[in-house]
Formats: sequence, structure tokens, C-alpha cells
Amino acid sequence: MSLPLDVVNWQEIRLLLAALQESDVAELTLEYKDFRLTLRKGSAEAPPPAAPPLAPSPASPAEAPPPESAPKPAPSHWVEVTAPMVGTFYSAPAPGETDFVQVGQRVNKGQTLCIIEAMKLMNEIEAETAGVVREILVSNGQPVEFGQVLMRLDPTG
Repeated sequence: MSLPLDVVNWQEIRLLLAALQESDVAELTLEYKDFRLTLRKGSAEAPPPAAPPLAPSPASPAEAPPPESAPKPAPSHWVEVTAPMVGTFYSAPAPGETDFVQVGQRVNKGQTLCIIEAMKLMNEIEAETAGVVREILVSNGQPVEFGQVLMRLDPTG
């Protein structure tokens, strides 16, 4: 079925997806004339049951897993750049091209930091403040969730 382009507002659909992600609503259906759009949260399949934990054998002592090093919290003055939508993170304008930004680079307000592809649309994510890129927390081509921290900027750097 082809989508009636005079009916579909992709920005509104992105907003609906974001609102659905943040709400307790599991499914939303919109209908208009011969157009129908259903948005569902989560998977249609039930997750597999969790396997019961294995008890240590009496002959061997229980071993605790090595403690994972917790990531250091970012300084409170750093600005987090978050994903405004669900999609795929791209660090460069096209494959094989130079990344928009790198750690340690100074950026200006309004400068493109990355792209998030959502529903075949490329959405440029711009810096809301000037500063120095201190951390990039996602990899090129990685799926991202709404609100996920993509990178951190130091406005005093």
C-alpha cells in the first residue's frame, strides 16, 4: 500500500513514536480514509523464560564474578547530547567520510554533531551549546533509543 503523502506528517509520527516510548501505552492505531498506521511498543513475541541459576557444586567453592569497573560519572557542568528519537546513529555524513566531530574537538552552537536515521530520514543533531566534545558514547551505525546519551560536551573547555 502506498502512503498518502498529503496525510502523513513524518515529524508528527516521530513525535508519536517518542510519546509512545515514554508512556505506558502498548499499541496505538491511527486511521484516516484508506490509511492505517499501527504503532506497537516492544516485541510481539514473549521473551524466553529465564533459566534458573546454577548452584555451585559442593566440590568447588562458589566464585564471585569479578567486579565491573563502574563508569566514572561525568562532571556536573558537562552537557549531555541525547537522542531525540529512536533510530540509527551515524558519526559521519556518508560512509568513508570524516566524522562530524571527535573527542577533544571544539564545537559551536548549532554545529552538526551526528545524524540519526529514523524511518529512512536523516536527522542532523546539532549542538545546543558551544564547548569541547569530551565523550562520544555510541559507535557509528549503532541503534539508539529515545533519550539515550550520545555524547557529552564541556561548555567550559
